[in-house]
Amino acid sequence: MENKEEKENTIAEDLVVTKYKMAGSIVNQVLKQLVDKCVVGASVREICIYGDKLLVEETGKVFKREKDIKKGIAFPTCISVNNCISHFSPLYSEPDYILKHNDVIKIDLGAHINGFIAVVGHTIVLGASQTNKVSGKIANVMMAAHYASEAALRLLKAGNETYTVTKTVQKIAEAYQCKPIEDILSYQLKQFNIDGEKTIIQNPSDIHKKTYEKFEFAVHEVYALDVLISSGQGEGREMDTRVSIYKKTDEAYQLKLKASRMFYSEVNRKYGTMPFNLRNFEEEKKAKMGVTECVNHNLIEPFKVLFEKANEIVAQFKFTVLLMANGPHRITGLPFDMGLYESELAINDPELKILLSSSVNPNVIKKKKKKICIPEMEVRDDTNIQ
Repeated sequence: MENKEEKENTIAEDLVVTKYKMAGSIVNQVLKQLVDKCVVGASVREICIYGDKLLVEETGKVFKREKDIKKGIAFPTCISVNNCISHFSPLYSEPDYILKHNDVIKIDLGAHINGFIAVVGHTIVLGASQTNKVSGKIANVMMAAHYASEAALRLLKAGNETYTVTKTVQKIAEAYQCKPIEDILSYQLKQFNIDGEKTIIQNPSDIHKKTYEKFEFAVHEVYALDVLISSGQGEGREMDTRVSIYKKTDEAYQLKLKASRMFYSEVNRKYGTMPFNLRNFEEEKKAKMGVTECVNHNLIEPFKVLFEKANEIVAQFKFTVLLMANGPHRITGLPFDMGLYESELAINDPELKILLSSSVNPNVIKKKKKKICIPEMEVRDDTNIQ
């Protein structure tokens, strides 16, 4: 019988922190390379395939001597463009998307070392430069998403409460005449668990206001802080784009079809509790057949591909944050270049300005900052509130 009292591995242990930071360093490196791959005429599917290949290769280079340590992809690479909100990573048999000038590109991926997960989400505008600055609603949504994620990061500390983050993200979105995507969740991360029990809900619907409880953040917790902002109404909907990413649940059921049993066995063996892409199965057709019965009986859950209304824009910033005793430490994410965007709107709320001008972790003395920084991660204190 499984020992329910088994000690949980947390970032109170130095080795656990090291593994999180190694995973974070890898996803930051991969993200940088994927940003460079995003050029006019590039295939989204090929970039996603390249991202997954890099995640496997880079995680394979660490802890080589410890053969029993599992490592690899914690969330398959997704490239969701313009009004596509999330989880677009097309199968070989499904339509691709070719990148165009002025596309708003959201890159989302994750890696793990021994089940310690680091995820990242970043948005760029293709073709934006100092001489070709972005304006209008694209600039508004980018600035809103950036500042909302920075504010949320500063609130993500022990003793603060989840709905404080929810309300702050809402206020910043409103300042830029945008809306947070409804019911998006930021999850607590635990070993081999990408969606822990504590959640931060963004723009909750009336139903979810009653469903999702308020929690206090605590020292030694880890979160995937995910902020998605829309230029539209913030309402995601499914279209005809096929789901490609799934994850095993804790449910049990005796599958009837041989194809389903073979598929489920392969999921258990190769991916365990981590999300996976059907594209990575040797025979895509059989995988699509096998996943159907598994989903129908809740053995596997889909990550739906969601869309805003046509002509609207969605931007995303996602960080992995360790809640250390001396404050929150962001271990994933790339710098945001505000010089590429010109918005006529601004944050005028004095409290929000003070929050955004504050240090992310004021309790860290300067001498020790070098020890916690990762070369691939630039920690920023953005004080230029427009």
